[in-house]
Amino acid sequence: MSTFRHHLRAVVLLGLPLAGSHLAQLSIGITDTVMIGWYGVEELAALSLATSYFFAIYLLGSGFAIAVMPMVAAAITNDDRRQVRRVTRMGLWISALTGLLAIPLFWFSEPIFLALGQLPGLSADMQIYLRIAGWSMPVFLMAMVFKSHLSALEHTQIVLWSTIAGTLINILVNWLLIFGNLGFPELGLRGAAIASLGTNVTVFVILTLYAAGARDLRAYTILARLWRPDWGAFGEVFRLGLPIGLTMLAESGLFTASAIMMGWIGEEALAVHGIALQIAAATFMIHLGLSSAATVRAGHAWGRKDPIALRRGALAALVLSLVLVAITITAFLTVPEQLVGLFLDPNDPARGRLMALGASLLAMAALFQLADAMQVMALGFLRGVQDTQRPMIYAVVSYWVLGVPACYVLGFSMGMGGTGIWLGMAVGLSAAAISMMTRFWTGPARTPLALVPDLPAPDIGAE
Repeated sequence: MSTFRHHLRAVVLLGLPLAGSHLAQLSIGITDTVMIGWYGVEELAALSLATSYFFAIYLLGSGFAIAVMPMVAAAITNDDRRQVRRVTRMGLWISALTGLLAIPLFWFSEPIFLALGQLPGLSADMQIYLRIAGWSMPVFLMAMVFKSHLSALEHTQIVLWSTIAGTLINILVNWLLIFGNLGFPELGLRGAAIASLGTNVTVFVILTLYAAGARDLRAYTILARLWRPDWGAFGEVFRLGLPIGLTMLAESGLFTASAIMMGWIGEEALAVHGIALQIAAATFMIHLGLSSAATVRAGHAWGRKDPIALRRGALAALVLSLVLVAITITAFLTVPEQLVGLFLDPNDPARGRLMALGASLLAMAALFQLADAMQVMALGFLRGVQDTQRPMIYAVVSYWVLGVPACYVLGFSMGMGGTGIWLGMAVGLSAAAISMMTRFWTGPARTPLALVPDLPAPDIGAE
């Protein structure tokens, strides 16, 4: 029987490359934010809300990609390579279709931003960015399918290195096209959008080639008959993935709503909000990596119907997450202005004012670090046992019934401004953390065998 130390080691070995991958992915957004921040505050404000909008749509679509991870993990446990191929292939189908359907939301985004109360010039700038970056959505989502597939197979190093390669490309193209270095045209926001598009295509190509061609993965023939529909597997991925996507949309919607409210306060407030979110997101990505590792470990335990392994694996992931929470809270409370200052032009006359505002927001970010970490860890556990519908309900209630109204009341009705908006986000995240952790520890972690049906028999006619 596996010991707690064994589970701790397994989560570290699986989770650290995934955390690094998430950090590398986030660094693409961070480099955009830093370089556009050096370019101009107005452009930074546009980028902050445009990327929030982009990722809200991405998170909805990524639910199908994330669903592939526990399904592949469970199939591997039962040595069902055919099921691995089926769910991954249909995950690619659904992700490609979702990405294509999302493109009109980017192309015609200016009227949407105007309807949400944003300034005309700001709305026009955001549409300029999204009309270019939006074309990367199909490949971005399909790359996420390969990341889930490879993570479940415990090939996490390639996930990390492909994302690092994409980050380096993004930095180079940003430097060339945002500022017009080495004779390239100075494109500002357009340059950042082109860099993001090129980066996502590069990562997708690397992962596709590896998943199809790596020596120990060829037996899965992951791209075999990719053109052929498999409606049984399509339905399985869709049913599990849609609640995941809606759960993530509910959470990202809280952050997008907060960005919209910050835009009501002013461009400077929105710009600093974007900086503070990037810093908070950097620590969140490590928790997300641990959560993904917990999903794979829970998926294996679910496939084996092993309740002890399920509980010990969850505890190991929680211990690692809590250690990180303590470190980040300390950093946010002791050096907030230095962290915010990294994103600002040293010669900007408004630098001191922006740093002070950013420090107040990071104090609120420290407040919700524990809640944010615990809710994403709980989601990882629940996805591993393929429990996605109840968490979706919890997320909608926590973020939209409690969180968004709290942001408005504290920020505007009570006159607390940006600090109140961030305090409202803490309310929503805390409610989600409590409800989802309770769901896991009183449900699957307590009586998992009663919740685990037999895995479906192979559908011989599917291929």
